[in-house]
Amino acid sequence: MAPKAYRELGDDRAAVWDRFYAQFDFRPSMTRFPAIKEPAPSVTWSLAALDDDPGYGRLDHLTDVVHAGLTMASANGPILALDWQHTCYEVWPGRIGPDTVDPPGSPGWPLSPYPDGDYYIYLAEDFRFGTFGHPWEHSLCVFGTELLRSTEAALHDLLGRPIRRDGSVSPEI
Repeated sequence: MAPKAYRELGDDRAAVWDRFYAQFDFRPSMTRFPAIKEPAPSVTWSLAALDDDPGYGRLDHLTDVVHAGLTMASANGPILALDWQHTCYEVWPGRIGPDTVDPPGSPGWPLSPYPDGDYYIYLAEDFRFGTFGHPWEHSLCVFGTELLRSTEAALHDLLGRPIRRDGSVSPEI
């Protein structure tokens, strides 16, 4: 039997969130943006380009790009998938396949990078790269050199000009 691709965070969940709050100065809010201190390097895009996507093709492409980037950046090690106020996971992206998810045959990743009503966060275990999806700003922040290297061009093509770089309003706007 193949090892599972992810597991729920148990007793370590609170410690992970405490560390995330502290390191990123996380300030959940429906009206004050950004909700984290966006690290350098980082790029934040509006997700408005996905609003008129009746077949979800662009959303699927966004998900594929981010998941592929996370798989590459993780180098077969685990990452964290955090869903604010809900179940969180430790994920081994390189293991994701039809026989390694629970239940077998279900979609492979436990979360999407698209913040569908909650903050969705992917992080390296040492927090050096990841994504932060903000449901009310309707944005996605991608950070860390290795993750940006593999995702930035495709996300720029898909989502357009970023709204922030390294936590500052992007001069490209």
